[in-house]
Amino acid sequence: MLTIVRAAALLLTVSATVYMLQAGQPVAVNSGSPTLHLIPAASRIHPRPTPSFDRDYFVTRVDVVPVGRVIITLPILMYHYIRQPPSMKADWLGYKLSVSPADFAAQVDFLWANGYHAVDLNDVRAYFAGKEPLPSKPVVITFDDGYADLFTTAFPILTEHHFKAVAYVVSGYVGWPGYLTSGQVLQLDHHGIEVASHTVDHSDLARSSAGSAMRELVDSKRWLEQLVGHPVLDFAYPSGKFSPQVVAEVQRAGYDTAVTTMDSVEHSRADRYLWTRVRVGGGESMADFTHNLGTPMPCKTITVLHIA
Repeated sequence: MLTIVRAAALLLTVSATVYMLQAGQPVAVNSGSPTLHLIPAASRIHPRPTPSFDRDYFVTRVDVVPVGRVIITLPILMYHYIRQPPSMKADWLGYKLSVSPADFAAQVDFLWANGYHAVDLNDVRAYFAGKEPLPSKPVVITFDDGYADLFTTAFPILTEHHFKAVAYVVSGYVGWPGYLTSGQVLQLDHHGIEVASHTVDHSDLARSSAGSAMRELVDSKRWLEQLVGHPVLDFAYPSGKFSPQVVAEVQRAGYDTAVTTMDSVEHSRADRYLWTRVRVGGGESMADFTHNLGTPMPCKTITVLHIA
């Protein structure tokens, strides 16, 4: 009799799990008995789908950063050019803003081989909203200005590793020689690269009038949104320059986050308009690159049920 009861309980569990997954609901399973999250009646999909047992069921174990941390350790890497660096003597600034394709590939290889997971700012937003955990060893890879080599050189390397990234695009430069075209921005947006704003013409907002700064912020956001067809919520201060007035204008323009060029790997929702980044520049050694990633956050292993 006890065996029959257990079998009935297992059948009921699997039936409920199948229904929830077919209805688009996530199901978490711990290492003991399954944990089922019941669906409120108002949110159920009608008509109710008929459970199917002609499928394969399997579980995987994944490491995540559980929701609930007020401060997270998250390296936000800042790149500009992915190209062969120019001569230090002839163009010092260009040299410091350039990472060679070979070095970039080695850095991405290191992140992939050592269990880092590239996330975008939508993932970070969902984490702070309590909706989704972050994967273990999260990292955000960002590119400023919208140079053409983001598409021609960096994008194939990122795609090979299934890595996301964020592109802070200067909207007024799109289509200029050496910069992304509209078509390339669209392709990036459709294939895992979050498109974000970097003003219309890379103006120093800290020295701009309130009206001029607001036009830079609003016009860039509007132009990019019309191009990609969805909200653009994230912003980068040109050259990292800002003031309290500029921060307030970024908020009023409708952005949800803004990044600086200040150096740190700790972030909170409260300071989201002053998030710091880790600069990756020309001539950086792999030892410096790995050191600047900081110490990863503690993780928790969860078990997830899948249906194939």
